[in-house]
Amino acid sequence: MTAALLLAALLQAGTDEPVRIRVAGAQIPVVRDIAKNVEAISRAIDYAVKEKADVLVTPEGSLSGYVHDFDAAAVTAALGGVTKKARGAGLALVLGTCFQEEDGGRYNGQLFFDKAGTFLGAHTKILRTRRLSKPDAQGEVDWFRTRPLRTFDLAGIPVGGLICNDLWANPEWTPMEDPHLTQKLSDMGARVVIHSVNAGVGEGQELELVRSYHEANLRLRARAGRLWIVTANAADPDGKRAGHSPSGIVDPKGAWVVQAESKGEQFFAGTIEIPK
Repeated sequence: MTAALLLAALLQAGTDEPVRIRVAGAQIPVVRDIAKNVEAISRAIDYAVKEKADVLVTPEGSLSGYVHDFDAAAVTAALGGVTKKARGAGLALVLGTCFQEEDGGRYNGQLFFDKAGTFLGAHTKILRTRRLSKPDAQGEVDWFRTRPLRTFDLAGIPVGGLICNDLWANPEWTPMEDPHLTQKLSDMGARVVIHSVNAGVGEGQELELVRSYHEANLRLRARAGRLWIVTANAADPDGKRAGHSPSGIVDPKGAWVVQAESKGEQFFAGTIEIPK
């Protein structure tokens, strides 16, 4: 084989190498106290850096708290510190938080930042909830606005974001039709779905029922869309009760690659390979 043919063969072989991204996730307490939330996110960043992760994923509302009446100015101020720490570590960030725009509109979203700290955009919760058994009670559909579904380029991989009920459309909490957002993201070219969750905690038969529903949806929708799903749920601040949804990484066959313990603050990491 001539040198030119050998070089061509090596270049061709190189194009078949999968793209790899190491993802860390944080199952952390989410409370009203923004300062405590910043401390938890900071611990997660330290873990992600130790694990040599490329990106960190946090739960729904992890900075602002999972509330609609959050302090918008305090969230904005805290965001600067969190993103500065991630940027200094060369860590991309998918941060679950509620936020307010200049026009006063409030969103329950995920903010995407690359490892240089560049803001890539936001996914905002689409399947906003209201308890169907209490039709007169207000819920997320009354408090938060939304935006169209989109994808992001994260370390050369097309990814999509979803928040909690966006993925499983819990029939007790979803006052609109299920548009199967995981499948839509797959059709849009996403290979990975980043899922920030605040599903609540429980025990006994209630926990068993709700957690099994959420887990089955994670695994089946990953398999149907041939997607990796990285899911990070909030932890019980007291560390006593298990989350209504598991945290971890599901592969495109619907199998768990890594799964966090169900109770308390937990961190996890894994490497995702995407064939070219």
